[in-house]
Amino acid sequence: MSSTQISANAVLDLIKQRRTYYPLSKDLGSLTTERINEIVKEALQHVPSSFNSQSNRVVVLLGAEHEKLWDITTETLKAIVPEDSFASTAGKMAMFKGAAGTILFFEDETVVKGMQEQFAVYADRFPVWAVQSDAMLQHTLWVALEAEGLGANLQHYNPLIDAKVAETWSIPESWKLNAQLVFGGKTGDAGEKAFGPVEEKFKTFGSA
Repeated sequence: MSSTQISANAVLDLIKQRRTYYPLSKDLGSLTTERINEIVKEALQHVPSSFNSQSNRVVVLLGAEHEKLWDITTETLKAIVPEDSFASTAGKMAMFKGAAGTILFFEDETVVKGMQEQFAVYADRFPVWAVQSDAMLQHTLWVALEAEGLGANLQHYNPLIDAKVAETWSIPESWKLNAQLVFGGKTGDAGEKAFGPVEEKFKTFGSA
């Protein structure tokens, strides 16, 4: 085994450590903006996509830009959540805003439509495959941030905030928002996680 190789157990250990953490702090330790962007770009380039279509798109928001996102989300929800129950929503938004950053995940619908036209026999599958690739990217970055000692939680305030997000950060019209990964310093432990019996979820046939 070369010095650049790692075992499957090392990868699986990181996957097991990845959990949902809230609330989060703005403390990123020694992690710089440049390092965060490097991690995101590397994942974006190397996560697989169907037919190598590369439909994933990402926007990283840090500092005041991250806070602006959650101000936008708060204002959007304030217009539709009943006033007598908005306090809990406002508290949740403040919690997200208190983190260090947010990664926005998009898929480029122009790419998806182009693949549908080029490979018409699979036209109905390309939107599904694009979502699957985006999900792989979300998980990869979540695990990578965990490996750097940070906590994160995944949110889905799309499509409610889509138009305002696009306007604020000049997002191309063809980019469809799928999820928001909030990250920052861990302020406590993750909650308990229950697991169903693996025997009910797994089958195997044959042998190596």
